[in-house]
Amino acid sequence: MRKLGGLKLGSWFLVALGLLALVGWSASGRGSSERASLQTTRLEFRDIAGQTYSWATIASHKATVFLFLSCQCPVSNLYGPRLAELARQFTGKDVQFFGVYPDIQESLSDIQRNAKEHGFPFPIVQDKAGLLVSQFKATYTPEAVVVNRQGKVCYRGRIDDNVVTTKVTSHDLQQAIEDVLAGRPVPHPNLPSFGCIIRRGPVTSVVLRPGTPTYAHDVAPILQAHCVECHRPGQVAPFSLTTYKDAAAWAPDIVRYTQNGTMPPWKPVPGYGAFIGEHHYTLTSAEKEVLVKWAKAGAPAGDLSATPPMPHYSSGWQLGKPDLVFHSDQPYHVAADGDDVYRNFIIDPHFTNDAWVRAVEVHPDARAVVHHVIVYVDGLHLSPNVEAKFHKEHPDDKEPGYTSFGGPGFIPTGFLGGWAPGNAPQFAPPGVAMCIPKGALLVLQVHYHKNGVPQTDQTSFGLYLAKEPVHKNAVVSMVANFGFHIPPGAPHYEVDAQTTVPVNCHVLSIMPHMHLLGKEMKLWATLPNGKEVPLIWIKNWDFNWQRTYWYRQPVALPKGSVVHLVAYYDNSSDNPYNPNREHPKEVGWGEKTTDEMCIAFIFATIDSEHLNVIPQNPVTVASTSTSTTSAK
Repeated sequence: MRKLGGLKLGSWFLVALGLLALVGWSASGRGSSERASLQTTRLEFRDIAGQTYSWATIASHKATVFLFLSCQCPVSNLYGPRLAELARQFTGKDVQFFGVYPDIQESLSDIQRNAKEHGFPFPIVQDKAGLLVSQFKATYTPEAVVVNRQGKVCYRGRIDDNVVTTKVTSHDLQQAIEDVLAGRPVPHPNLPSFGCIIRRGPVTSVVLRPGTPTYAHDVAPILQAHCVECHRPGQVAPFSLTTYKDAAAWAPDIVRYTQNGTMPPWKPVPGYGAFIGEHHYTLTSAEKEVLVKWAKAGAPAGDLSATPPMPHYSSGWQLGKPDLVFHSDQPYHVAADGDDVYRNFIIDPHFTNDAWVRAVEVHPDARAVVHHVIVYVDGLHLSPNVEAKFHKEHPDDKEPGYTSFGGPGFIPTGFLGGWAPGNAPQFAPPGVAMCIPKGALLVLQVHYHKNGVPQTDQTSFGLYLAKEPVHKNAVVSMVANFGFHIPPGAPHYEVDAQTTVPVNCHVLSIMPHMHLLGKEMKLWATLPNGKEVPLIWIKNWDFNWQRTYWYRQPVALPKGSVVHLVAYYDNSSDNPYNPNREHPKEVGWGEKTTDEMCIAFIFATIDSEHLNVIPQNPVTVASTSTSTTSAK
């Protein structure tokens, strides 16, 4: 088992949230001398209600717990419900809790809103001057410090050992409090914290040397071009980068994770296939160097009045008003914390004739927890059986739809499209459309990741119908291996597949798919003349950043071309995402969390196809599972 600072990397979900761009680890030990009585120093602080506290307050309780928190840190927010419940558990047991918000860029209103959202039943302190951070040497959020009535720090470190409540095996903070109350020594008084580094803001005085980048002139344009589409209020990213204050506070992390390629989250290897949007989601070497120099210089602001204006983002339908709009008949309630959820909502559009779709635009409702969305076509009406089986096995689940991991629980007959952070909807080329057969069902799958606050979501999607003759149908094919078995403990297990192209065609887009053991997937085509054509290569697979990639120009594949797929999986205990990492098991194809997949969906047109279909607007009938706007 891989360890870091003594802490098992027990949470695949920590990284599934995209938290690699935020997570830090505190692995340094603190000696016993540091745990001696602290009352030789003067301590006085106030909560946001104006109440004053001191060492006398601490001396009046058997245990005092300082919880260092953050409004913007996603790890801290995920722990919110747990910390509120923990405080309630110790009500009346002579324990005083304080919630301490030390990040300098967070306003009082931010803190008040965050504390209210989590329902914290303890005093809240805005530690803007860093008094409590310095006193108790806190470095991360969330981090806990437990002090006894003599002022001795008896515990400092993590809340527990896993950010996902269902995977916690060690309740470290709770046990430390109980030990202090019982007068016992805490067996592990210093445990590594995990979360976000406490941010104290930029250097207040920076001497600008010639050539030093500034936020206004150099950094803001980079962030606006590549980051703020997601890192702005109301979007999926956990913090904003729209202002100098925001960017300066996160400067070290911006450098760290743009340098290692984690952000922006573009997964394909550059140059192995040419995709739409690649320039938008990747940084050049020169742009990365600007960010490095800026951070090293102390994140200088420059002339903020010269900062370029923020890009305009449409709050409505980006492609104009859709012809049809669908969503589930009831909103789905997302719990505050726990495992990710893949919820599927069956939509019956009641199409009485084939519908030809040129574009799909998804509107996430609760954007803070909607990670990505896929719309499937169920031409065989398999989804109702999957839903019925799910609710039979989970009679207490009264929410709309059904849950399945990865896929929708059946092999779909088609895909309409989807949404992921930063995705922009687009029309198919002129004369090309996707066909929804008459009578087919649609399945809207929404991937939810929890953020520590209960949410209600009713994501919708709009269809843009073809009005002009359709000459080519955008068909969906696949390259897959359904018969693999990954041995337990295998760190780099290879699975391959191939298929022969039966007709001359042009590939429009491609969507690789694996689960949590996936490490790498590469696809290429060998043409009849022996030439190899790169299709896509994802070296660092992340289940939570999968998407459909559209080629800048359709890729021609003549009849007889062979499409190859090779994928690698890590089924060892060293893989932090492995759901069976404590006791690895043999894993094969399946829909469950502990199963795997090896598949790539290919969207293409057939060269010889000349349909010349004159689309008819489909007749729709509103149903209990459909919200529609009639086609015009």
